[in-house]
Amino acid sequence: MKNKLKEKLQTLPESPGCYIYRDKNGDILYIGKSKNLKKRVKSYFTKTQSGKTARLVHHIVDFELILTDSEQEALLLEMTLIMKYQPPYNVMLKEEIRYLYIKITNEQNPHLELTKEIENDGGHYFGPYASRYMATETLELIQKLYPLCHCSGKKGRPCFYYHLGMCIGPCARNVSPEEYNDQIKKIKQFLNGGQKAVKREIKERMQNQMEALEFERAKETHALLNILDRVTEKQKVITRDFGHRDIVHFVGSDNYCAVQIFFVRNGAIVGRTAKVFEYTGELSEVVESYLVQFYMHPNHLEPKELLIPDTLDPTLLAKTLDIKVRVPKKGEKKALLELVHENAKSALEAHFKMITYKSKVSE
Repeated sequence: MKNKLKEKLQTLPESPGCYIYRDKNGDILYIGKSKNLKKRVKSYFTKTQSGKTARLVHHIVDFELILTDSEQEALLLEMTLIMKYQPPYNVMLKEEIRYLYIKITNEQNPHLELTKEIENDGGHYFGPYASRYMATETLELIQKLYPLCHCSGKKGRPCFYYHLGMCIGPCARNVSPEEYNDQIKKIKQFLNGGQKAVKREIKERMQNQMEALEFERAKETHALLNILDRVTEKQKVITRDFGHRDIVHFVGSDNYCAVQIFFVRNGAIVGRTAKVFEYTGELSEVVESYLVQFYMHPNHLEPKELLIPDTLDPTLLAKTLDIKVRVPKKGEKKALLELVHENAKSALEAHFKMITYKSKVSE
């Protein structure tokens, strides 16, 4: 270790903030945060390191500190600096990973669409959907149940979808804002856990049509019921609580970490994301930083609640992300957390097996 580095290590403050490691060319190697900079930065040079951390320390020639008033402020600053400089030793999100959302547009004649971009445009977004098939099926079902505008909206000749009952009909008549708002309210209720009520309503409608001898209409309604069953049966209900939440767990070994995030909507798993990476620093802090990056990404919709293990700091994450964060201690939610943990362990084991396989092949 060079004398300049030794001298700087003797003057470290016991304060929260960010630290920036640089190489001999002055390029940024790694950006981290800590509630105690003295303890964290010294640990890199006083402990025996291995793997990615050892490679990092070997190249560190200098470092600089940015003091903050709190660990929360340090976490936000760390994320901002990482996104700006993209240091080679930091864990980065892959920009190409995007999820599908159902969107109700904010315009004179609102319509439904699938999108991977979440914009601050006054639209309503629902998701995420990891499967394009599931998102498309759900969208088409909503268009049949509660149609919005499905055309240009120019009044004149009724569009094709109006005749199919999949367009509210601004092309054929005057549609008031109140009528649109009523449809949007029903769509929100459906996507926020109202599928059972909708199913009962469709069954009653079909029964009434059959009693009125309207067999063709009853056949169409039955087809609608089949679509609803198809959409809901692919979403395995895992909890009786129909809230919107994400469940996070992770596991680390030999300087590698596997993080799993399950997306639970209306009590059912609608998708998940998984990442295995080599890390440097304290594992829990690395995962906390990863989660802040993930949820502050413009194309990731924040859940109403985040379930995490007790190895992470719920207060820090709640304040930073401005969402409800809980550590389940028992019951159904604890069991769900363990399910995600098992998936993380399985992912890391598979990653190590792949490393072993590749090393044998290259020999």
